[in-house]
Amino acid sequence: GLSIFASQFARAAGARVFATTSSDEKAERLKALGADIVVNYKTDPAWGETIFRLSGGVHHVVDVGGPATLTQSIAAAKVGGDIAIVGVLGGRSAEVLLPTVFFKQLRLQGVSVGSRAHQRNMVAGIEANGIKPLIDSRFGLDALAPAFQHQLANQHFGKIVIEY
Repeated sequence: GLSIFASQFARAAGARVFATTSSDEKAERLKALGADIVVNYKTDPAWGETIFRLSGGVHHVVDVGGPATLTQSIAAAKVGGDIAIVGVLGGRSAEVLLPTVFFKQLRLQGVSVGSRAHQRNMVAGIEANGIKPLIDSRFGLDALAPAFQHQLANQHFGKIVIEY
Protein backbone atom coordinates (compact mmCIF):
# COMPACT_ATOMS: atom_id res chain seq x y z
CA GLY A 1 0.00 0.00 0.00
CA LEU A 2 2.71 2.49 0.91
CA SER A 3 4.64 1.79 -2.28
CA ILE A 4 1.53 2.35 -4.39
CA PHE A 5 0.83 5.62 -2.57
CA ALA A 6 4.44 6.74 -3.14
CA SER A 7 4.06 5.85 -6.81
CA GLN A 8 0.87 7.93 -7.04
CA PHE A 9 2.64 10.93 -5.50
CA ALA A 10 5.59 10.54 -7.85
CA ARG A 11 3.31 10.45 -10.89
CA ALA A 12 1.42 13.51 -9.64
CA ALA A 13 4.75 15.33 -9.39
CA GLY A 14 5.57 14.39 -12.99
CA ALA A 15 8.29 11.87 -12.12
CA ARG A 16 9.16 8.85 -14.17
CA VAL A 17 8.24 5.92 -11.92
CA PHE A 18 10.26 2.73 -11.57
CA ALA A 19 8.58 0.14 -9.36
CA THR A 20 9.30 -3.35 -8.12
CA THR A 21 6.89 -6.15 -7.35
CA SER A 22 6.79 -9.87 -6.70
CA SER A 23 4.42 -10.93 -9.49
CA ASP A 24 3.72 -10.29 -13.15
CA GLU A 25 0.02 -9.72 -12.35
CA LYS A 26 0.90 -6.94 -9.90
CA ALA A 27 3.35 -5.53 -12.46
CA GLU A 28 0.53 -5.09 -14.97
CA ARG A 29 -1.62 -3.39 -12.33
CA LEU A 30 1.25 -1.03 -11.43
CA LYS A 31 1.67 -0.12 -15.10
CA ALA A 32 -2.07 0.56 -15.34
CA LEU A 33 -1.67 2.95 -12.38
CA GLY A 34 1.06 4.84 -14.22
CA ALA A 35 4.37 3.15 -13.38
CA ASP A 36 6.71 3.54 -16.34
CA ILE A 37 8.93 0.53 -15.66
CA VAL A 38 8.18 -2.39 -13.34
CA VAL A 39 10.76 -5.00 -12.36
CA ASN A 40 9.83 -8.31 -10.76
CA TYR A 41 12.28 -8.75 -7.89
CA LYS A 42 11.53 -12.49 -7.67
CA THR A 43 12.74 -13.14 -11.22
CA ASP A 44 15.41 -10.40 -11.18
CA PRO A 45 17.28 -10.46 -7.86
CA ALA A 46 19.64 -7.74 -9.20
CA TRP A 47 16.67 -5.41 -9.75
CA GLY A 48 18.58 -2.37 -8.49
CA GLU A 49 21.22 -2.79 -11.17
CA THR A 50 18.50 -3.31 -13.78
CA ILE A 51 16.72 -0.12 -12.75
CA PHE A 52 20.03 1.79 -12.74
CA ARG A 53 20.78 0.54 -16.26
CA LEU A 54 17.31 1.50 -17.52
CA SER A 55 17.18 4.89 -15.79
CA GLY A 56 20.76 6.07 -15.45
CA GLY A 57 20.02 6.02 -11.73
CA VAL A 58 16.94 7.24 -9.92
CA HIS A 59 16.78 10.48 -7.94
CA HIS A 60 14.56 9.24 -5.11
CA VAL A 61 14.19 5.68 -3.83
CA VAL A 62 11.48 4.66 -1.39
CA ASP A 63 12.75 1.54 0.38
CA VAL A 64 10.18 -0.46 2.36
CA GLY A 65 12.20 -3.66 2.78
CA GLY A 66 15.14 -2.39 4.82
CA PRO A 67 17.88 -5.00 5.06
CA ALA A 68 16.29 -7.23 2.42
CA THR A 69 16.28 -4.46 -0.21
CA LEU A 70 18.71 -1.72 0.82
CA THR A 71 21.66 -3.01 -1.24
CA GLN A 72 19.53 -3.02 -4.39
CA SER A 73 18.03 0.38 -3.55
CA ILE A 74 21.59 1.73 -3.32
CA ALA A 75 22.38 0.12 -6.67
CA ALA A 76 19.32 1.77 -8.27
CA ALA A 77 20.12 5.28 -7.00
CA LYS A 78 21.93 7.87 -9.07
CA VAL A 79 24.92 9.85 -7.86
CA GLY A 80 23.60 12.34 -5.32
CA GLY A 81 20.35 10.38 -4.93
CA ASP A 82 18.12 10.11 -1.89
CA ILE A 83 16.93 6.88 -0.29
CA ALA A 84 13.99 7.13 2.11
CA ILE A 85 13.95 4.08 4.35
CA VAL A 86 10.30 3.78 5.34
CA GLY A 87 10.09 0.12 6.28
CA VAL A 88 11.99 -2.76 7.74
CA LEU A 89 10.00 -5.66 6.31
CA GLY A 90 13.19 -7.65 5.77
CA GLY A 91 14.56 -7.42 9.31
CA ARG A 92 16.18 -4.94 11.67
CA SER A 93 19.81 -4.75 10.58
CA ALA A 94 21.54 -4.46 7.22
CA GLU A 95 25.04 -4.78 5.85
CA VAL A 96 25.86 -1.87 3.58
CA LEU A 97 28.98 -1.37 1.48
CA LEU A 98 29.91 2.10 2.65
CA PRO A 99 32.24 2.88 -0.29
CA THR A 100 29.22 2.67 -2.62
CA VAL A 101 27.30 5.14 -0.45
CA PHE A 102 30.33 7.47 -0.42
CA PHE A 103 31.12 7.21 -4.14
CA LYS A 104 27.49 7.78 -5.10
CA GLN A 105 27.20 10.59 -2.51
CA LEU A 106 23.87 9.13 -1.35
CA ARG A 107 21.61 10.44 1.38
CA LEU A 108 19.88 7.73 3.40
CA GLN A 109 17.10 8.91 5.68
CA GLY A 110 14.85 6.94 7.96
CA VAL A 111 11.27 8.18 7.70
CA SER A 112 8.50 7.26 10.10
CA VAL A 113 6.15 10.20 10.66
CA GLY A 114 6.29 13.71 9.31
CA SER A 115 5.41 16.98 10.97
CA ARG A 116 2.00 18.61 11.05
CA ALA A 117 3.15 20.89 8.22
CA HIS A 118 4.17 17.82 6.18
CA GLN A 119 0.72 16.32 6.79
CA ARG A 120 -0.99 19.52 5.62
CA ASN A 121 1.18 19.65 2.50
CA MET A 122 0.46 16.00 1.76
CA VAL A 123 -3.31 16.52 2.11
CA ALA A 124 -3.11 19.59 -0.14
CA GLY A 125 -1.23 17.52 -2.74
CA ILE A 126 -3.77 14.70 -2.51
CA GLU A 127 -6.66 17.12 -3.00
CA ALA A 128 -4.98 19.10 -5.80
CA ASN A 129 -4.12 15.96 -7.76
CA GLY A 130 -7.22 13.89 -7.00
CA ILE A 131 -5.15 11.08 -5.50
CA LYS A 132 -7.30 8.29 -4.08
CA PRO A 133 -5.89 5.48 -1.97
CA LEU A 134 -6.19 2.11 -3.64
CA ILE A 135 -8.22 -0.22 -1.41
CA ASP A 136 -7.52 -3.92 -1.81
CA SER A 137 -10.04 -5.27 0.69
CA ARG A 138 -12.13 -4.42 3.72
CA PHE A 139 -12.53 -6.43 6.91
CA GLY A 140 -14.78 -5.89 9.88
CA LEU A 141 -13.27 -5.35 13.29
CA ASP A 142 -14.40 -8.86 14.18
CA ALA A 143 -12.25 -10.25 11.35
CA LEU A 144 -8.80 -9.02 12.39
CA ALA A 145 -7.20 -12.48 12.16
CA PRO A 146 -8.28 -13.01 8.52
CA ALA A 147 -7.17 -9.45 7.71
CA PHE A 148 -3.68 -10.15 9.06
CA GLN A 149 -3.59 -13.51 7.25
CA HIS A 150 -4.49 -11.70 4.03
CA GLN A 151 -1.64 -9.25 4.60
CA LEU A 152 0.85 -12.02 5.43
CA ALA A 153 -0.09 -13.88 2.23
CA ASN A 154 1.35 -10.87 0.33
CA GLN A 155 -1.32 -11.11 -2.34
CA HIS A 156 -2.93 -7.74 -1.60
CA PHE A 157 -2.57 -4.78 -3.92
CA GLY A 158 -3.29 -1.59 -2.05
CA LYS A 159 -4.51 -0.91 1.45
CA ILE A 160 -6.28 -3.40 3.68
CA VAL A 161 -8.98 -1.55 5.57
CA ILE A 162 -10.44 -2.46 8.98
CA GLU A 163 -13.98 -1.13 9.43
CA TYR A 164 -15.88 -0.92 12.69
